Amino acid sequence: MSDTTTAPVAYADFVDLERYPIHDLGSERGRAFVASCKAEMDATGVCNLVGFIRPEAVDAMVQIAGELADKAWPMDRTHTVYFEKPDESVPESDPRRHEVRSAKHGIAYDYLPEDAPVRRLYESDDLTAFIAAVLGKDKLYRSADPLDAFQVTTFYPGEELGWHFDRSEFSMTVMYQPADSGGEFLYAPGLRTDDDENYDGVAEVLAGDTSGLKVLPSSPGSLAFFRGEHALHHVTPIEGDTPRINSVLTYGERPDMKLNDLTSELFYGRTSS
Repeated sequence: MSDTTTAPVAYADFVDLERYPIHDLGSERGRAFVASCKAEMDATGVCNLVGFIRPEAVDAMVQIAGELADKAWPMDRTHTVYFEKPDESVPESDPRRHEVRSAKHGIAYDYLPEDAPVRRLYESDDLTAFIAAVLGKDKLYRSADPLDAFQVTTFYPGEELGWHFDRSEFSMTVMYQPADSGGEFLYAPGLRTDDDENYDGVAEVLAGDTSGLKVLPSSPGSLAFFRGEHALHHVTPIEGDTPRINSVLTYGERPDMKLNDLTSELFYGRTSS
């Protein structure tokens, strides 16, 4: 039986390895853990690990967000769900033309201190291997984008994240601080595939159809991951006085994955090129 005391120091001080043995995937316990995550992904389209990050690390990330607030890019823009320019050649009801609002404050990867707890976790090969195992991938890579690979986002009252598909193949979120109310993460799992854009289905969600939507529960310290490239999702407007603070950790099957310049300008006010 594996000894959890041998876990890498990079994240062992703040990840609940007794419940979530990402450092020990080859053991019987590790294999059972991966199998349970796969089952949750198959059933809901998301794997949600409550209490993955310990409270002291959550508090540290909230503090970092406050200290770097002046570095956060204040975004309040409209965009399509594909983060492309609206296609004026299609009808107004087509999702390629439909625009939504996103308003948030994003702290880019290159501003976050190297010793920030969740940055240390993101840069660990163990976490990447765990995500790959759950997704059934032979190899997975952390994003090569120096701005977007790992970031911290604060949503203040009235801000929101409009409906969209991720540009990356897979994304992971870590919740630090939910809003008093609002700020729900809604998603439509598997709404499109690599072979079928399903524009009609996307248009139905944008028109208000909630029949296929799910809500991702979120509490401080929860880690969740999903196929954001195929799942249409958004964060509802924040209400109350407490901002919503979380991180997005980005992965893909290509080692050179980066945002396009349009999306980078939208999220960070600059590009990585």
